[in-house]
Formats: sequence, structure tokens, C-alpha cells
Amino acid sequence: MSTDCIFCKIASNDIPAKKFYEDEEVMVFHDIRPIAPVHFLIVPKEHVVSLAECDTKHQALLGKMLLLAPKLASEQGLKGFRTMINTGAEGGQEVFHLHVHVFGGGDTLPKV
Repeated sequence: MSTDCIFCKIASNDIPAKKFYEDEEVMVFHDIRPIAPVHFLIVPKEHVVSLAECDTKHQALLGKMLLLAPKLASEQGLKGFRTMINTGAEGGQEVFHLHVHVFGGGDTLPKV
């Protein structure tokens, strides 16, 4: 845990968030600046700076996070969705704690 990390503070319940899933390893909550009608984050409780910092010891955790995405997206009413992992400042990462964005709903997402 990092004492200056907002996601670590959410994991320790020092900062509130709209969590809708949580277990021993991950928490999931709605993004405070959504870019789509449904936009949530899948965040490990362990402080991992970014995807670039991961190695084989994170394999099960990364798999769990990705497998949660379609399950939780469906529960949030999405028939389709997009996932995004920003990695490093040049990759658009703003909070330096690994997280997966899951978003969708409506037809506001650009085609790529």
C-alpha cells in the first residue's frame, strides 16, 4: 500500500467510492469522471504502479481482472463494452496504481 495513492486510500476505506464489487484481491467502483454512460474501474488492492511493472507473479491477478470485466459489464447492463489500461504518463495514466477501465453504453464511443 502506498500512503499517497488515492486507490490505496479507497482500498483501505479512507476515501469513499461507489464500490459495487469487492473481494480479497480487487475492488470495482464507478469512475468519478465517466466518459460513457457506464464507466467503472477494476483495481487491485495490492499497489502495483502500472501494467509495465507486472511480471509472472501478477498473472493470476491480471487474468482475474480481465475475466471480471465481461461479467460486471453485463451486470451493469452493457451488451458490449471497451476496456482500457493506460500505462505510464506517456500512455495517459493519471493515477499510478494499475487499473482497468471498463466503459460503454449508448453510441458515444468512437470506432477504432
